[in-house]
Amino acid sequence: MTPPQSKAKSREPADRQIAQNRRARFDYFIEDTFEAGLSLAGWEVKSLRAGRAQITEAYVILKNNEAFLLGAHINPLLQASTHVHPDATRTRKLLLQRKQINQLMGKVDRAGYTVVPLDLHWTRGRAKLSIGLAKGKKQHDKRADIKERDGNREIARAMRRQA
Repeated sequence: MTPPQSKAKSREPADRQIAQNRRARFDYFIEDTFEAGLSLAGWEVKSLRAGRAQITEAYVILKNNEAFLLGAHINPLLQASTHVHPDATRTRKLLLQRKQINQLMGKVDRAGYTVVPLDLHWTRGRAKLSIGLAKGKKQHDKRADIKERDGNREIARAMRRQA
């Protein structure tokens, strides 16, 4: 008979990823990443748990020493409360430390960087947004990335054939 395992060992890792912005890594060089909390309503948390979020067209603005997420689309569930009128694309406040906001604002204002959302995930039961301090790529940089990715794919394919 095997001894009973503790809860921590027997529990499988939960699916942390809610939504990902793949386009951001293709369009920008990501210099630095930050993890920000989100100020959400109850129906939004339920929708996120159901995986009904999309951040591909979202962007982050810094205004009045605060950070906001615009354009993120969180579809409300059909069972949402009748007295709440959900707005799927409302502006959501990002929760960052003052030092992080100052660092982001300095880079965005002086160095020509932009802040883009990278992915939406769960950390210890809380919805978090990974944001990246990014610089835009030129067309030839994107072509180089595509060429490198295709080369890696060909190498992996050749290795599988040999094995």
